[in-house]
Amino acid sequence: MRPPIDPFTPAVELAAAIRRKEVSPVEVADGCLERMDKLDGRLNAFCHRADDDVRKAASAAADAVMRAASPEDLPPFLGVPLPIKDLLDVAGWPTTHGSAGAGHAPAAASDPVVRRFVDAGFVLLGKTTTSEFGTLPFTESEALGVSRNPWDPNRTPGGSSSGAGVAVASGMAPMAHAEDGGGSIRIPASCNGLVGLKPTRGLVTNSTVSVEGLGTSGVLTRSVADTAAALDVLARHDPAAWWSPPTPRRSFSTAVEGDMPTGLRIGALTDSPIGGTGVDPVCATAVGVALRALEASGHHIVDTRLPLPPTEELVAAFTTIWNIGGAGVALADPDRVEPHNRALRDAARSIDSWAYAEAVKKTQQLSRRIVEGFVAGFDLLVTPTMACLPPLVGAWRAGTDDNPLMALLNSYPMGVFTSVFNVTGQPAISVPLHHDDDTGLPVGVQIVAAPWREDLLLQVARTLELAHPWADRRPALG
Repeated sequence: MRPPIDPFTPAVELAAAIRRKEVSPVEVADGCLERMDKLDGRLNAFCHRADDDVRKAASAAADAVMRAASPEDLPPFLGVPLPIKDLLDVAGWPTTHGSAGAGHAPAAASDPVVRRFVDAGFVLLGKTTTSEFGTLPFTESEALGVSRNPWDPNRTPGGSSSGAGVAVASGMAPMAHAEDGGGSIRIPASCNGLVGLKPTRGLVTNSTVSVEGLGTSGVLTRSVADTAAALDVLARHDPAAWWSPPTPRRSFSTAVEGDMPTGLRIGALTDSPIGGTGVDPVCATAVGVALRALEASGHHIVDTRLPLPPTEELVAAFTTIWNIGGAGVALADPDRVEPHNRALRDAARSIDSWAYAEAVKKTQQLSRRIVEGFVAGFDLLVTPTMACLPPLVGAWRAGTDDNPLMALLNSYPMGVFTSVFNVTGQPAISVPLHHDDDTGLPVGVQIVAAPWREDLLLQVARTLELAHPWADRRPALG
């Protein structure tokens, strides 16, 4: 009798075991479904389960393994379960966008990102929770309930890819799809002790350009190798998207398996990019841990400052675009949209097309100014992923009775370091480098590179993973 599958096995290792016929995709799927049964009632990672579909896909994957003449003939992730965030369409499943006002009709077709996952052999495991339209960095909603952090269920797991973070951190899934328009991959990575990479704008294409290019798809994982392998799946040239670059010549997995670079110029930013937002000392401490490890690995720490624009310019341009986050979502009952999103919608409708176009142009000008200073000053920038530890569930509610937009303002400490790089479109990764002894919570560090340098990000993230391994850190789930 084989020992049970470790639910925290990395996806790449799980895929290799399936190809070697050491474990069956059916066993893997059953293990995930059983763990979901055990844990999801407490943590609320999944908003749509389709267990029959999961078992059918796993069975088909098992048949494909048995028929294959060689393991090399199989897709790279054949039989590995992966849930999809409930902002993307999966054919035959409903897409609620986290809203009680959305309809529940099954989607007619899958988003291109979902199709790439399926082509790579993943077994779609269901859909995970998100804040409504993905506009807040937590999920506590009428439609989907409260998603909770596996490390401390009294705290948020971050968001808006809340369920994705919970699913991977708790071992319900080895990897999960996530999306990031202001930090929604990197924030739950930090809150849940995971790896989360936001790719360069345009590298990964969805069916449309999300919020003027602020948003993009990616994954949440437990290892740098898993993140690199998933990016190899997602970063494929899309001939139907004019903004899609050619497929990278060198695989990202190859980049993290080769020699690590040395001699890079590493900058640091520990003061909040948004004036008036304090930074928890433990988050700044995490940056110091990263800088010491990188200096010990042969890199140069430089004092160059990132040329950030005045707070009011950055916030005004970003929020004008962020107001349209719910645009294009088909609603069965618009009156059931959450108050903060109704306020965003009203703000968007109060701005004419001329003012909106000016805001888009302003973000492009600010982006160029920041990126020009970035590439002149350093190769990589290290920041806290968040300015705070994961907040307590419900902390965002302060003042929302009088002003529903306080839900966003109260969330600033979670997204001040991440959202800047949605504006610039640069790739950025959060790694779980630090752990707060007082609370037992993981603390993420964000590393940012110049556009199209995901290879460099992944290599340096791998350097940190080797210097400060995190694979054995797991929440005590009982």
